[in-house]
Amino acid sequence: MHQLSLAFLLVPLLLLANTAQMAEWPLFRGNPQQTGVAKSNLPDKLDVLWQFKTEDAIENAVAVAGGQVFVGSWDEHLYALDFTTGKLLWKQKLGPIKAAPVTRDGLVFVGDLDGKFYCLEARNGSKKWTYEANSEVSGANFYQDVILFSSHDEYLYCLNSAGKLLWKFHAEGPIHGTPSVADGKTFLVGCDSHMRVIDIATGKEVSSVNDVGESVVTAGVVDHLLYMGSMRNDVKAIDWKKSEIVWTYKPGRGAQQFASSPAVTDKYILIGSRDNKLHCLDRAKGTSHWVFPTGNKVDSSPVVAGTRVVFGSQDDKLYILDLESGKSIQVVPLDGPISASPVVVDGKVLIGTQKGTLYCLGSKS
Repeated sequence: MHQLSLAFLLVPLLLLANTAQMAEWPLFRGNPQQTGVAKSNLPDKLDVLWQFKTEDAIENAVAVAGGQVFVGSWDEHLYALDFTTGKLLWKQKLGPIKAAPVTRDGLVFVGDLDGKFYCLEARNGSKKWTYEANSEVSGANFYQDVILFSSHDEYLYCLNSAGKLLWKFHAEGPIHGTPSVADGKTFLVGCDSHMRVIDIATGKEVSSVNDVGESVVTAGVVDHLLYMGSMRNDVKAIDWKKSEIVWTYKPGRGAQQFASSPAVTDKYILIGSRDNKLHCLDRAKGTSHWVFPTGNKVDSSPVVAGTRVVFGSQDDKLYILDLESGKSIQVVPLDGPISASPVVVDGKVLIGTQKGTLYCLGSKS
């Protein structure tokens, strides 16, 4: 009887542990491949559950792990908030933060505009170590026990868990996006108009595709294909194993730069443009499936959650669309322009504005 009672007690605890484990968004686009696809669906209607105000702009995605939300602000602070209530747990003064924080194994990592890359304890914000690059730090990613981060100083850095440099790779131009990771390789698109494939174990370039266009975004990688937007007003699919461009999408008249990172599903590529629109492309063909207009630039990188896509615009609105049709399901006015990317965890959307407000939206029922 005692063993049976213990088993009944353990079952809900195990379920709770599994739920907590799933309720995470540890990297900029949710996973190492940077595909921007959530594990969670969204409720029928989103309401504002809580808000948290910083002193300056929030321009990138948050990270979520262990019931905490980590958000960086231009006000020179990294904040840790309670995921359920939005209450401040701690804050740490660093430098102006534009990059998305990332988290792993009870640690949170973030770079600032001053060129410093920090490792902090997630539980209290204390600094474990700092590594100095020579310019603004962009995004970070993980592979096994190493940390990769890019910088405007034209280098990709690979550090060990103690913050010591293992290697660095020169890309011949500033790198604005986060390095994607798949198959033991990391993938760079940047201002040198190259798509580079780099072996993470050695730091050596395996292959590249030249003249793909200057890019300020993060590429999404699925299997042997990489998807990227460029400042040449187009989107490309590249076979990184064959080093060849599979297709190029150019919207035509009125085309503008793509400064949004793509979300990649089994059928579609979703990407925002400075033509004030979100574009949904057929992933296999590179043709337009639908286009949704907003009132301003769409630099916010969309996230797909089940049958919906969510993104922000610099017209101060958060949009939720039907993935298949592109029809509007809900438009939520916020307090300022949105260039940050949304995060979807446990049926909730977390999104920051240039006014410095982080919103958590979900169902009140």
